[in-house]
Amino acid sequence: MSHVIRRASELALDETTVTVLRAGLKATADEVVQAIIDEVPPYANALTGHMGATIRRAVRTALGHYLDLASGNATGGDGGDAAYELGRGEVRDGRSMDALLSAYRVGARVAWRCLAAGAVPAGLPAAEVAKFAELTFAYIDELSAASAAGHADELAARGRDHERHLEQLARDLLAGASPDVLLASAQRAGWQPPVSLTAVLLPAAQARPAYRAFDPSTLVLDDLPDATGVLLVPDADRSHLLRQLADRTAVVGPARPWIRASASYERAVRARSLSSDIRDTEDHLPELVLSADVDAFADLRARALAPLRTLPVATARRLEETLRAWLLHQGRRDEVAAALFVHPQTVRYRMSQLRELFPDLGSPHRVLELTLAVGPRVG
Repeated sequence: MSHVIRRASELALDETTVTVLRAGLKATADEVVQAIIDEVPPYANALTGHMGATIRRAVRTALGHYLDLASGNATGGDGGDAAYELGRGEVRDGRSMDALLSAYRVGARVAWRCLAAGAVPAGLPAAEVAKFAELTFAYIDELSAASAAGHADELAARGRDHERHLEQLARDLLAGASPDVLLASAQRAGWQPPVSLTAVLLPAAQARPAYRAFDPSTLVLDDLPDATGVLLVPDADRSHLLRQLADRTAVVGPARPWIRASASYERAVRARSLSSDIRDTEDHLPELVLSADVDAFADLRARALAPLRTLPVATARRLEETLRAWLLHQGRRDEVAAALFVHPQTVRYRMSQLRELFPDLGSPHRVLELTLAVGPRVG
């Protein structure tokens, strides 16, 4: 408040004027508060009862400090500190800075009217009255600036806290925390749970830029291992989501109930481990199913295809390809031949070999085992 202190040093009200003005401080404070209630809607119900009495005392204190400045008996620091804390408190009470600035403008006008009404009859010279007016409004400007700084700092701090709570919620979701933990985490973050969440894996550097295009309730983390970022998109339209990510290196997991978002994330992670070309995990369910237990799949292949291991490698490979096509096309010889680019008679010959190797080829259980065994290679 150095600017105000400098102005105050040019004024220095005499003791008689200060005494008159101090005597009217309570009435002035009451008029200021009542004018704010009448003219600034956000304060219509905020300055009544116990809170109103507290605010009136605060206004009297501010006016008293101001008179100390005007009479050359104060430094100005306390007023600015109080105004800074007032700005922070307005955020906690849910009021905007516009409301507080309006209150300051109304308060300055009423306070000056009351102060002038006391100073002029007390004999303050006209030239000093002008300085007194300048000091009054400079003081209010300084208080307004201090409150604005407090308001902005509190908003920033709350924004950082909110961001931390949202990040912790995302971590709890990915970790598969219990429903009780997730509900508490969501409440702390002020986040309204959706019906479903869809996990999207991205390079960490792309996570925040991509996040800006999604629903504001989307959760984002960009500090996972291997420079990975993840979005948890609420109630996503899958086709639209995939179009939004068309130009990004992304893996999109399935939609899952929000408390099971970890299942969507885990599937996306597993899909990415299978191939860098996978974008939509739901287009690769067979590979994902078969890769759920790589050792079990290897054992299944070894057991189911054991008869082929007695043949030369090239012959075994041709017969395995024929078996795969035969299973996929449900034994329709012409379709199998077309898929393999061979003559139907070749298919017939190879199938006779396969039936010798697999006498129970017509068994549903054998068909199931072989269908899995000759499916997509994983691991």
